[in-house]
Amino acid sequence: MNMAMDAMHGFGVTSTHYLQTHYKDAQGWFLFVSFAADLRNTFFVFFPIWFHLRESVGIKLIWVAVIGDWLNLVFKWILFGERPYWWVHETPYYSNGSAPHIEQFPMTCETGPGSPSGHAMGAAGVYYAMVTSIIAILMKSKGMSNSNNWCVKGTLWTFFWGVQVCVCLSRVFIAAHFPHQVVAGVITGMIVAEAFSRVQWIYSASLKKYFFITLFLLSFAVGFYLLLKALGVDLLWTLEKAKKWCVRSEWVHMDTTPFASLLRNMGTFFGLGLGLHSPLYTESKKSTSAPFRGGCIIASLVLLHLFDSFKPPTHTAALFYLLSFCKSATVPLATVSIIPYCVAGALSANSKKQL
Repeated sequence: MNMAMDAMHGFGVTSTHYLQTHYKDAQGWFLFVSFAADLRNTFFVFFPIWFHLRESVGIKLIWVAVIGDWLNLVFKWILFGERPYWWVHETPYYSNGSAPHIEQFPMTCETGPGSPSGHAMGAAGVYYAMVTSIIAILMKSKGMSNSNNWCVKGTLWTFFWGVQVCVCLSRVFIAAHFPHQVVAGVITGMIVAEAFSRVQWIYSASLKKYFFITLFLLSFAVGFYLLLKALGVDLLWTLEKAKKWCVRSEWVHMDTTPFASLLRNMGTFFGLGLGLHSPLYTESKKSTSAPFRGGCIIASLVLLHLFDSFKPPTHTAALFYLLSFCKSATVPLATVSIIPYCVAGALSANSKKQL
């Protein structure tokens, strides 16, 4: 088993070395793709746009992203996946020769286990949900011939797989993942998205259900961590490796730790529940005009971009996690209820002035 894994890891390091050597000019593109594939862009960009265009799609994106990333965390704790940037320095695989030199980048030094790839899993789940939703919307619309339907489907699925290939290559290029880890991420992400395309109760879930699901996911993850720790398993073993082998200490970011991801996702999920059951949401839901939707999208994107510039202090772990939870909860809460309420009020006041 160890020999097989060493062979897979060795192939992965060779792949990274090949990409970095032969496609060095594409470095900027690969770094951009890794940045764009971060789930933060789902919460700060895709969700506000989709929620105000087609509410059900926006809600599904949050469920797919949050539950998918939670499963990714559990899988990583179970599978103990290595990452190329530290494995290449510690393995005896190259004892008979020199190990290939692989470069590191600001996004290389993630601190959690590597399998499956969170970026690949998140991108696959989110883009699968968006593509299938667009296809479903177009299929319901009248006036499209069968040939046009096939053309649209072909274009959308080509785009989907193009994105996945770019994400996978970018994660291998920056030495954050091995090839088998990104492939596993794509497959599991698609499975999660497909599962949520088959359920309808998420669109009418009560605030109580959001609360208890948030509590369950958080309790299960923390309980699982404590159980394995009691059994002598250190689930934060990767943090020391990241600090040891990352070429620059400032590239080791606290917001890539497993618990930072967990609290960020739980905050987003609970914030969505609060927003959907807020009196402000109920009031603003009465407005459905195109100017209202457009105003909500623009205001959400601008304000959330400004809000994202706030970075919780990292000197105290407990404070960092608490502020991360609150910041994440504010994003869907503002998108769903506060911003639409303010936009509706502004449009109403403007129309009264014109009268």
